[in-house]
Amino acid sequence: MIVTTTNDVAGFLVTKHLGVVRGITVRSRSALGNIGGAIQSIFGGNITIYTDLAERARQEAYDMLVQHAEAAGADAVVGMRYDANEIMDGITEVIAYGTAVKLQRA
Repeated sequence: MIVTTTNDVAGFLVTKHLGVVRGITVRSRSALGNIGGAIQSIFGGNITIYTDLAERARQEAYDMLVQHAEAAGADAVVGMRYDANEIMDGITEVIAYGTAVKLQRA
């Protein structure tokens, strides 16, 4: 599956737009993870516990985006973006979205 942030794919023509596709995940850190994050924040720098959580959430949303596009019969997703919103304290939604398209070699 080709996934790109641009609105076209080099060497291909978009022959059909299949619609918006997305992948959504909602994540929270455990109480133990929050304690670990608090300890890391004392020393400053990259708080790896939260970095790892953010990366896993983005990857999960991306994987679901690709599955949604495949189910729609897409060859690619163009205009792909990420967004995140805090639903409540400590609980975050991450969404990957874009437009599923059919392609033909140029």
